[in-house]
Amino acid sequence: MVRCNLLTANFASIGFRVFGLTLLFAMSASASFAQEKSEASKSEAPNTIDVELRRQTVAKGVAFLLQQGQNREDGSFSKQLSPAVTSMCTSALIRNGVSVENPQIKQALKFIESMVQPDGGLYAPGSNLRNYETSVGIMCLSQANEAFGDGRYDKIIADATRFIKGIQWDQEEGHQPSSRHYGGQGYGSHKRPDASNTSFFLDALKEVKTESNSVAIAKAVTFMSRCQNLPTPHNDAEFAQVVNADDRGGFIYSAVGKGESKAESTDETPVGGLRSYASMTYAGLKSFLYAGIDKDDIRVKAAMDWISRHYDLQSNPGVGQQGLYYYYHVFAKALDAYQQPTIKTADGEVHNWRADLVTVLAEKQSADGSWTNPQDRWYEGDPSLVTSYSLLALSYCKE
Repeated sequence: MVRCNLLTANFASIGFRVFGLTLLFAMSASASFAQEKSEASKSEAPNTIDVELRRQTVAKGVAFLLQQGQNREDGSFSKQLSPAVTSMCTSALIRNGVSVENPQIKQALKFIESMVQPDGGLYAPGSNLRNYETSVGIMCLSQANEAFGDGRYDKIIADATRFIKGIQWDQEEGHQPSSRHYGGQGYGSHKRPDASNTSFFLDALKEVKTESNSVAIAKAVTFMSRCQNLPTPHNDAEFAQVVNADDRGGFIYSAVGKGESKAESTDETPVGGLRSYASMTYAGLKSFLYAGIDKDDIRVKAAMDWISRHYDLQSNPGVGQQGLYYYYHVFAKALDAYQQPTIKTADGEVHNWRADLVTVLAEKQSADGSWTNPQDRWYEGDPSLVTSYSLLALSYCKE
């Protein structure tokens, strides 16, 4: 009888241990499944745009520009910096739903018209920023022209477009296609062309949408290809032949001479190349897409690969906090042009870039509706300019 009870107890003990192991296995499998489901959810279902947050953020930014940013005497915004700021602010307001019939918009447009020069350019007298100021002026007046629907700015836009094409670095400027200057745009002071000005130039030509611009666009693509940290038949620059793996596919500021980067560390990389940074990489990607370069092109694919490895909205990768809002602007324009709502980063996470950008810009907005950058390089301490960058970026974040 005792023996029988012992056997029964042993069997019960064994059964309990088996049950425990089974339960433990089931719990482990359940946890593993939950983790896999969570990871799959993270990679397959990124966050969505907070539509109301975007609306409120835009409304506050628009109110700041109209109520505090504009000079009521002449309609300008921060004209002490450049008339380009007025063009940027006016574009930002129009793109975010402010009517061109609004008296303040009409006054701003009148100020931009007052910048028309005898050579057709849209720049301040004596300016060394002729390409930049004229290009953003063209974009603003083109958007207003479309909204008015009566072609009132046709002649100004045509003359201004002719002007910027006339100052492009090409054979007429003494540079053959083999020259690193060829196809680029500088500020207009003829020091040297750069990727930022060339990007604004291509923005303007895209806005105008005329076939006669195709030759100028092709020249600009030649220059932009040479600013990419990528050895291809389009780029034989020395820095591209010794590109560091982490910089491959990104862009530098200018390919002229030995090349120039604005990255935090402008020294050569360990293998003798130049460092890529985000704002120019997005500007380069946007330029290729605006010029009609296919997504399967090696240059576009390499740029997107760099972006997937350096996706970040807390800094301008490569330059930290410098030029952060310029970066947000070109980030949004480039990814909107790429026509893909999500970015898969190197860690496998999928980001809804629009949702991410709305969240970040809402967090960084000041109580008065403006944005400024404590890192004041490139005039990002000016609230009108930085608020225009932010509103322009948000205009590409609609559902």
